[in-house]
Amino acid sequence: MRCPHCEYNEDKVVDSRTIKEGSAIRRRRECLNCGKRFTTYEYIERAPLMVVKRDGRREVYSREKLLTGLLKACERRPIPREQLEKLVDEIESATFGKFKQEIRSTELGNQVMEKLEELDHVAYVRFASVYRQFKDINQFMKELKSLLDKSGKGGNEE
Repeated sequence: MRCPHCEYNEDKVVDSRTIKEGSAIRRRRECLNCGKRFTTYEYIERAPLMVVKRDGRREVYSREKLLTGLLKACERRPIPREQLEKLVDEIESATFGKFKQEIRSTELGNQVMEKLEELDHVAYVRFASVYRQFKDINQFMKELKSLLDKSGKGGNEE
C-alpha cells in the first residue's frame, strides 16, 4: 500500500477491525519510511445490483439516489442524516442478501415506504406522493386516510 504522506510502497498493519457487520475491514497502517500512520478500508466487491424500472429499463442501483430521495422526503423534519443512512444500510442488507442481481423498483420503493412509515408519517406521505405518482388530491387523501386508520387516530408526530 502506498503511503499517502511520502508515497513509499511498504508499510506494516498495526491494527485490523471488522466493521459494518463484518462486510468490511478497517486497517491502521504505519509507513516503514516516514513512520506516519494512515487508515485503509477493505470492502467486499459485489456484482452491481440492477434495478428494473416500471418501464422495463434496467439501471445500476445507486445508494446516493436512494439517500437523496429520502433526504427530500425528510426535508425540514427532525430526522438526522445518520438515521437515514442507517435506514439505507438496513434496506441494502435486506436487498443484497435476498436478491442476487436484480430488484424491481417497486420492491425497493415498498421497502422504503415501510421504513418511512415507521420513522415519520410526514416523510412517508411525501415519499408516497412521488413514488406512487399521485395524479390528484383524491389519491393523496386516500393515502392519508389509510395512514390515519393504521395509526389509530392521528399520526406519530404532528
